[in-house]
Amino acid sequence: QVQLVESGGGLVQAGGSLRVSCAASGRTLSNYNMGWFRQAPKKEREFVAGISRAALTRYSDSVKGRYTISRDNTKNTLYLQMNSLKPEDTAVYYCAASERSGIVVVTIADRYDYWGQGTQVTVSS
Repeated sequence: QVQLVESGGGLVQAGGSLRVSCAASGRTLSNYNMGWFRQAPKKEREFVAGISRAALTRYSDSVKGRYTISRDNTKNTLYLQMNSLKPEDTAVYYCAASERSGIVVVTIADRYDYWGQGTQVTVSS
């Protein structure tokens, strides 16, 4: 199985940028469909972005055009570049790995098998 550790969260002003990372160990990321989710206080965990084994990407409408998901197989690391951040982007961000077959991006949290511990992103107004 794979172990996931997020890093790179922090406090940023609205309009700023931040990149969060997800380092994997145990197995290579290319074996999985990968995703980023976030959870704000008193809200459900929501899909943010995903990348399939075939490198197809998909984004939620709320982040499309501002966020970019990428994967560096040589470093076995998943990234989420976040630009033009808004206060409503404030949340704990989680990376996740899905063993489900297929080339499409997995957007449903229950279909992910492994999760990191999360990293806090706070956007001030």
